[in-house]
Amino acid sequence: MTGLVRLAFAAFFFFYFSYIGLMSPYASLYFSSRNFGAIEIAALMSMFQITRILGPFAWGWLADIRRDRLGIMRMTSVMACIIFSAIFYLESYLPLLIWMFLLNTVISSLMPLGEAATVHALYKNNDFDRRYGRLRLWGSIGFIAMVLFAGAWFERFGIESFPYFGMAALLIMTILTSTLREPAMEVTHHVEIKLGHVLKNTQVQWFMTANFWMIFGHAALYVFYSLYLDRLGYSKGEIGLFWMLGVLSEVIFFYFQSYFYARFTTKNILLVAYLIATIRFALIAYLPELIVLVLAQIMHAATFGAHHSASIKMLQTWFKGPLQARGQALYTTVSYGIGGTVGGLVAGWVWEYLAPAHVFGLAALSSFLGYWCMSKITHTD
Repeated sequence: MTGLVRLAFAAFFFFYFSYIGLMSPYASLYFSSRNFGAIEIAALMSMFQITRILGPFAWGWLADIRRDRLGIMRMTSVMACIIFSAIFYLESYLPLLIWMFLLNTVISSLMPLGEAATVHALYKNNDFDRRYGRLRLWGSIGFIAMVLFAGAWFERFGIESFPYFGMAALLIMTILTSTLREPAMEVTHHVEIKLGHVLKNTQVQWFMTANFWMIFGHAALYVFYSLYLDRLGYSKGEIGLFWMLGVLSEVIFFYFQSYFYARFTTKNILLVAYLIATIRFALIAYLPELIVLVLAQIMHAATFGAHHSASIKMLQTWFKGPLQARGQALYTTVSYGIGGTVGGLVAGWVWEYLAPAHVFGLAALSSFLGYWCMSKITHTD
């Protein structure tokens, strides 16, 4: 991967995650400003996850068959811009729900295919441990930049301008997809047979189940964390700072990830990440003091940064070559799609009928279940 190609991928990650940095903290607040209730907001936000159940795998299958991941990414990014523009004309709940479904169906292609293209290029040069984190951290920086800028803007001028920020981020990202390049994909016969063989592997099944529980728990963070902080009395700008702190922590991990991979196995990194997630969500739930919430956000370095990077690396153990896009898509489908959807909807019910704090208590429990599943894997580096 040449310097210019690395720059192109870094820029793509920056603007893709700047879009995520708008949607994750502020979409729920935007929907709340339009007077939707907790369950309606949970359903709207669950579209991020529901569309990851079939969307990524369908896009991954198409990209592997066509051997053109980047072409699919360019097409879906244009579609995302067109669909997003409809937000300026939508008022009621049902049209917005349909809009969220369509928008996130096409956007669900971008990160699995982008990650697969990046990993393919890096493994081609045996450069994953050293380069992946330093490319991926630009996504985290983009997330931080959007959280800070949009948070300050919304605090001063109101959240009504939310759609304009989303439209701008998607337009720039779409332009950048035309600059991405990756090595030619290998032509391999009998891919379907190999995929079926991989999916019967009990190690793969434990891995996918562990990730289901991890993202089931993180759904509480993605759907209700901003509303939780708002209920605790924090301003939109302060909420943005909490999100920034979490993502800044993951940036630090991504930058130094080669240090950890040189000293610890991938499995052990994941086991520690699951345990820290259990502690993190329990602290958010039952000790929501400022210093504790700050500490909990620093733990995002492990619960997202280390977990995501180590999961992507472990995935390559089983899904190689032309199976990469579908392996990445399957990981996204099971964890963010099914796990995130079920977790978000259950969290909405718990928020509405039990108590907001118990949403994060449930997240702690699901993270521990993920730890138990990961401990069943006998994979070593």
